[in-house]
Amino acid sequence: MPEIQRRRAVTVNIGGVRVGSEAPVVVQSMTNTDTADVESTVQQVAALARAGSEMVRVTVNNDDAAKAVPYIVEGLANKGWTTPIIGDFHYNGHLLLAKYPETAKALAKYRINPGNVSIGRKDDDNFRTMVEVAVKHQKPVRIGVNWGSLDQALLTKMMDENSKAADPRPARDVMMEAMVVSALDNAVAAERYGLRRDQIVLSAKVSGVRDLIDVYTELARRCDHALHLGLTEAGMGMKGIVASAAGLAPLLLSGIGDTIRVSLTPTPGGDRSEEVRCGQQILQSLGIRSFMPQVTSCPGCGRTTSTYFQELAERIQGYLVEQMPEWKKHYAGVEELKLAVMGCIVNGPGESKHANIGISLPGTFEEPKAPVYVDGKLYTTLKGDRIVEEFQEILNEYVEKRYGRVLVEA
Repeated sequence: MPEIQRRRAVTVNIGGVRVGSEAPVVVQSMTNTDTADVESTVQQVAALARAGSEMVRVTVNNDDAAKAVPYIVEGLANKGWTTPIIGDFHYNGHLLLAKYPETAKALAKYRINPGNVSIGRKDDDNFRTMVEVAVKHQKPVRIGVNWGSLDQALLTKMMDENSKAADPRPARDVMMEAMVVSALDNAVAAERYGLRRDQIVLSAKVSGVRDLIDVYTELARRCDHALHLGLTEAGMGMKGIVASAAGLAPLLLSGIGDTIRVSLTPTPGGDRSEEVRCGQQILQSLGIRSFMPQVTSCPGCGRTTSTYFQELAERIQGYLVEQMPEWKKHYAGVEELKLAVMGCIVNGPGESKHANIGISLPGTFEEPKAPVYVDGKLYTTLKGDRIVEEFQEILNEYVEKRYGRVLVEA
């Protein structure tokens, strides 16, 4: 697979995690707990980190949330997690960061939304205060422009100028340009107030796929700052996953993007870690990074009216998710493993031979046996009621034999 030429971007160190063109594209996420609830927030951050989130953002919206941050960081450290915690500030960040210096110190990065501080009003004192706190504590900042809270003074000015032009552009194009200008202008202001270029990350969040592609393509063309990608509100379930993949893939394949978040709306009581796995899968499907073994499985057809192969594929996928937190500690390169779970003899043996380990189950009317291929060669044929268990045993033996030679520090 040809290597993607990453856009050159300044590398930023965020609590020990490097973001920029000299580092891998980073997957991050955000909690949806009440930050003031230290134990719940610690538990969710730990779950997100266990799923593979390399940075986690928390809302810091009031005094109780700000007071909780150092205890959250401490609680995570006590559990063995050093995942960088990012503070998400809107409206009152300048007050909270100045009032709670231990919080300012504990956070690995601050997220500032220019449209929700004093930018565009009578002055930029609030923005300046937040930047100066970041400079004091040597913390990087993400300047996160969002079209739902764009600097209205800037947008109004650009809309007025456009309306007077001989050939006015569509309003949508003016808004995209206003987002780019806002991000760039605020980056310049942040440097003016003391931040270095290697302490600034930019984002320009929208909720439309085409808008996302257009605004980041232009932003990438006009700066060398590290860029954080993601739809601001991707949506729920299939819609959110498909929209995120459709929006991020063209940019990532063009070498644009240094860190990503998939902002899925979880089902009530649902697993917040789904957004982490979705982000990982986008990167892995594009061949940009590998996070866990991949399972190829067929969709099923009239030859596979039994659901057995579907159940096997689901169980194997679930088994991989369960095992990976431990496997990645001990087996270097195991995330590159490829499995195939196929439902009949049409493509089953061929796909199985292309995988590291593959099993070709019998179709509805075929002989009830399941050949297993290891590295392209027939290894054994499974029969009976213990096919899943025996396949897992083969998988475990293969992982130990192939990837157990080099241990990864826990």
